[in-house]
Amino acid sequence: MHTAATGGLAWLAGTGCTTTTDHHYVFPRDGGDVLHAEISAAARVGLRFHPTRGSMDLGQSKGGLPPDNVVEDIDAILTATAAAIDKYHDTSFDAMLRIGVAPCSPFSVTGDLLRQAAELARAKGVRLHTHLCETLDEEEFCQQKFGCSPVEYVESLGWLGPDVWLAHAVHLSDAAIAKLAATGTSVAHCPTSNARLGAGIARARDLRDAGVAVGLGVDGAASNEACSLLEEVRHALLFARARGGPRALTVRDSLEMATMGGARVLGRQDEIGSLETGKLADLAVWRLDTLAHIDIADPVAALVLGAPPPLERLIINGRTVIEQDNLLTVDEHALAIEVGAAGRTLLARAG
Repeated sequence: MHTAATGGLAWLAGTGCTTTTDHHYVFPRDGGDVLHAEISAAARVGLRFHPTRGSMDLGQSKGGLPPDNVVEDIDAILTATAAAIDKYHDTSFDAMLRIGVAPCSPFSVTGDLLRQAAELARAKGVRLHTHLCETLDEEEFCQQKFGCSPVEYVESLGWLGPDVWLAHAVHLSDAAIAKLAATGTSVAHCPTSNARLGAGIARARDLRDAGVAVGLGVDGAASNEACSLLEEVRHALLFARARGGPRALTVRDSLEMATMGGARVLGRQDEIGSLETGKLADLAVWRLDTLAHIDIADPVAALVLGAPPPLERLIINGRTVIEQDNLLTVDEHALAIEVGAAGRTLLARAG
């Protein structure tokens, strides 16, 4: 887990990402402290990190999606989640590590877990996260099992509000978008993953017009082999225009989702997301004077629509992590060997 997280976070840094989160929700009984494994990976790479202590308690035997051997009982989940918050969550202005509470999805958790997890998060003063409205199957599942839409279902359990962000949010009605806006609920838009899986195209323009904070996510390697922040910026724009026409999003709209949008989703808009006096020194500097971009008049269009440019420097909390496309904190060649070996080990165990 540590190796995989180090590889993923190192690659993400190389695409211009300073701050990210991970929705980890599989905690095998004999797996050790996998949350610590990825937290230490983020510290090794140097990224600002908001991991969530995810969970699943609705196994296949009870009508859920995940196998029974990867689910936990509610008491164990809540105890482990509270312990993770107490151990790791940092409330300071320049915090490099904050914890969220994240039952997985309506397919894989019970209503009791969603309700109690929300109560725990609010008692501890941390943010809430889950998958919602990623596929049409989820809409059908909620209508059949609960007699309502996914958004109506989670609302009934206390899961809408300014401390909540939802991953994907692809299949939303006008009423659902209005509900998210009215409650201050945010969305993590994952255009590449949604397209890769054929889930659909989220209504990014409509969400933004309604006043919903929208950030960008790569999802993960299981559904996005590129895992590039800059590619998400480009795809968010292209897919929005493919859906809604040439004025659906501008290049600056898309860049804003990757910067201030993400900061708002994580509740850190006063600290990061823009270059302003008093904010933290998190910034990416790309070269736009190479052959691929030299004749594109608008630098934002060059960055968003052009080929990925060289990353001249990535600074996180005042520390240079990338310089001239080279990762300074981790030996990339050695890490690639480490990741490959870990992958082969997993495949051997599975066999």
